[in-house]
Amino acid sequence: MPAPSDVPVFVLCGGFGTRLAGSGGDRPKPMLEIGDRPLLVHIMGWYARFGFRRFVLCTGYRADALASYFMMLPAILSDFTLDLRDRSVSYHQSDYVPDWEITVAHTGLHTMTGARVARAAARYLGDAEHFAVTYGDGLTDADLAEEFRYHLEHGALGTVLAVNPPSQFGRLQLQEDRVAAFAEKPVTGNGWVNGGFFLFRRGFLDYLSCEEDCVLEGEPLTRLAADGGLRVYRHQGFWSCLDTPRDHERIRGLWENGAAPWKA
Repeated sequence: MPAPSDVPVFVLCGGFGTRLAGSGGDRPKPMLEIGDRPLLVHIMGWYARFGFRRFVLCTGYRADALASYFMMLPAILSDFTLDLRDRSVSYHQSDYVPDWEITVAHTGLHTMTGARVARAAARYLGDAEHFAVTYGDGLTDADLAEEFRYHLEHGALGTVLAVNPPSQFGRLQLQEDRVAAFAEKPVTGNGWVNGGFFLFRRGFLDYLSCEEDCVLEGEPLTRLAADGGLRVYRHQGFWSCLDTPRDHERIRGLWENGAAPWKA
């Protein structure tokens, strides 16, 4: 049985974040600060709590900001010695440096979400049978180890975390534990919605395309649901996306007040 440490987590980090204009300057949304670290590190930290340690960051807009941050992270988190004569750097033992493998994958400036996953997976999935996908702007306190266990047990190609936020998010029409229909951001509707935090078997790659206009939440997930291949893992606890400046302030306030449910 595969362990979470064997499962690469593809994090969608390439969007322009236009609805956050003025909140973070020209930084990509996943790099907005929550306390002393970017939102993206909070997301990765929650995965790491359950044993996931391989991360593939699917970048686009301001990929340089993500690359620079993670290249510098060992120096930020630990003592180091720099020898100016040969420019060699020695990092010293630090309990603060996480045991993560991070790949920064350049997936195109205008590439849609499905194509970002397809392009990055073609290069970095390797021989893994299972992989995770999440957005670089969503936080939760869901038990991701339990979701992974459920994913392994049911045998379908995909699993999606379902949550109960307001109606502007993508609706899931459910039949017991199967997603009967996937609708991204319908005008009306009530019930469970797409909370991200997906798990897939590699067979799901057949539903994706490397073409720039392939949207994960469009034809790929719609067709997977119609084929009976998408199961749901319900979560009634904390979930939030960071979509607007108001979201940023609310999430930052939770962290600063010691009330962040996702604190790893």
